[in-house]
Amino acid sequence: MDKKLSLLVDLYELTMAQGYFIYRKDALATFDLFVRQLPANRSYLVAAGLRDILSYIKNLKFNPEDTGYLRSREIFSEDFLNYLAGFKFGGDIWAMPEGTVFFADEPVVRVTAPLIQAQIIESFLLNTVNLQSMIASKASRVVWAAKGRKVFDFSLRRTHGAEAAVKVSRSSYMCGCAGTSTVLAGKLYGIPVVGTMAHSFVMSFKQELDSFLAYATTFPKRTILLVDTYNTRKGIENAVTIGLYLKEKKYRLQGIRLDSGDIVYWSKIARKMLDRAGLGYVEIVASGNLDEFKIRDLLKRGACLDSFGVGTNMGTSIDAPSLDVIYKISEITDEEGNFLPTMKLSSRKVTYPGRKQVFRIQDRKGSFVKDILALEKEKIKGKPLLVKVIDKGRVVYKDPPLESIRGFVRAGLNNFPEQLKNINSRYKYPVVISPGLAKLRKDVSGQLKKRQ
Repeated sequence: MDKKLSLLVDLYELTMAQGYFIYRKDALATFDLFVRQLPANRSYLVAAGLRDILSYIKNLKFNPEDTGYLRSREIFSEDFLNYLAGFKFGGDIWAMPEGTVFFADEPVVRVTAPLIQAQIIESFLLNTVNLQSMIASKASRVVWAAKGRKVFDFSLRRTHGAEAAVKVSRSSYMCGCAGTSTVLAGKLYGIPVVGTMAHSFVMSFKQELDSFLAYATTFPKRTILLVDTYNTRKGIENAVTIGLYLKEKKYRLQGIRLDSGDIVYWSKIARKMLDRAGLGYVEIVASGNLDEFKIRDLLKRGACLDSFGVGTNMGTSIDAPSLDVIYKISEITDEEGNFLPTMKLSSRKVTYPGRKQVFRIQDRKGSFVKDILALEKEKIKGKPLLVKVIDKGRVVYKDPPLESIRGFVRAGLNNFPEQLKNINSRYKYPVVISPGLAKLRKDVSGQLKKRQ
């Protein structure tokens, strides 16, 4: 982890931490990170970002440069800055493994730690889960809409910054995309790197056919030609010419790309022209402001497409560019060290008290039928979704390979009802509150109202 990330924190996390340092230095607390409600057009979310959270916790420290900057703000006491100089996270963290499908109100991450420590890590946890789960969920929908056809991440130039770009590539690949155009993501995560050509390459030659020939000669084993720079029909004819040229040289034209115009019409024309020339193996790739809705409509209208390059709309999750993700305290120790459940009572923002677990219930065929949000120690017959990833500050979770997470996402979604995955679905997967949690919520709510 870059040492600069230690100050990737909202100022109020540190001012609260100094208050705790003075008045509640020995207190322990449990916080839940969850999404309050699903975005519109979303019937599920996919957990992502755990890998970065583990790295952050493992390496989190405040070096002299950090404490020196904080000292220059003239906000913090010297005793508190000395505390930060020796900071090391020593709590426990439970989390849903990356790729887990989850729903509103379900803790994705649960932190039990000294109150100061649990507070300081809030901002990074929220930032990380928000971006990566948001993109993973969007990518999952795009991949589902493609109905088995390949989807590639083309979003680098439109993502919100350099770091976001590689996280988008990883999150989308995790949820089924076949590759990315972002070379750095390929290096960092082992994701297949893909690319074709831009219109500028075609326009830099006097003749379109010359540009195609130059590219095919340079990359005979991986040529995909962009055919809509000037005249799409002529572009397809030129691609056929290059395809036959490569075939004669014992190579294969990999594909053509349609980026504009009536893609349904031109894909059908292209398929006929390629097949008629004996180039039935050449794939047709579509791109150009695609998302799950446009892909669905293209396929419904009979487009002859083999894969999709999806950029802006997936890389920014354009229809739901953020999640209603929050981090709330659910229990805190008293002066004797006993954990007392607590909750928020604000209108429309009431939370659930106590240390909780999410149990996923399956039928005899293995299909998921409901989740139960319960107290951790309740005896529920179901699979617990939160697993321990950090024990007393030490990482105890073995991060699986990215390819394994891809399989986990695919298998998980296959076990949910089909209507959950429909992109316009209004189906609401059941998340049930256990009797024990319902009773505790009622009791704690009454106690807090009396106390206030």
